[in-house]
Amino acid sequence: MDAVIADGAAAWRRAAGWIVGLGAQLMFAVTVVGLYQFLDASAPRDGGRTPVWLMASCDLGLALLFAVPHSLLRLPKLQAAICRVIGREFFGIFYCIVTCASLWVVFGAWQESDIVIWELSGWPRIVVVAAFLLSWLGLGYSLLLTGLGYQTGFTEWSHWARRLPLPRRRFVPKGAYRWMRHPVYLSFAGLIWFTPLMTLDHALLTAVWSIYLAVGSYLKDERLAFYMGDEYRQYQQRVPGYPLIGLGPLARRRPAA
Repeated sequence: MDAVIADGAAAWRRAAGWIVGLGAQLMFAVTVVGLYQFLDASAPRDGGRTPVWLMASCDLGLALLFAVPHSLLRLPKLQAAICRVIGREFFGIFYCIVTCASLWVVFGAWQESDIVIWELSGWPRIVVVAAFLLSWLGLGYSLLLTGLGYQTGFTEWSHWARRLPLPRRRFVPKGAYRWMRHPVYLSFAGLIWFTPLMTLDHALLTAVWSIYLAVGSYLKDERLAFYMGDEYRQYQQRVPGYPLIGLGPLARRRPAA
């Protein structure tokens, strides 16, 4: 009898795992579309109804709602603690769900402003819109280089679903990663900076998420160095975090004394 109950519980856990895993992939696809619509400056706007101080306070909290968990959840100690509860095979799925859910809150609660900082027209507008679209292509390209399945949790989850051992992720610099350590973050920066219509609320978003990208780049460097050791540290010595950066932690690292 106990064996039957245990088998039934295991079957329910696997069914729940399948539902959560597939649901996370659907959430990711919907979130990508939502992010494009959210950042697309050509969409109609309906701002100016909320007092500036309330708009700024609300949007600051929303911008941080995405930025803070997205960085903190990847800290090695916190990630290890979560993996002990849900299993390493489901951490990527959990991370994807938290990221998507936080962005959905941002999309739904964001307060727009009718205060315009700049609005481009003519050929400058065409150039900036083209750069915005190219940033999306760059983001997709960069994610594919590192394995899109790792970004959405699909790779580990699919191994669990097929009852295979979890893969050991290796870092092999290729493509844009031969020239910079963080092409994903650089492409994401293009999504928030290349806008033909910069309003007060978008400027606030750009400022907060730019800080997040800088801090997140540093934290990612430290995390990869923690997991990969000398392999990644030697890579840091050869390749800068971003082009044209010659000083600081996002430049090429100097060999340890």
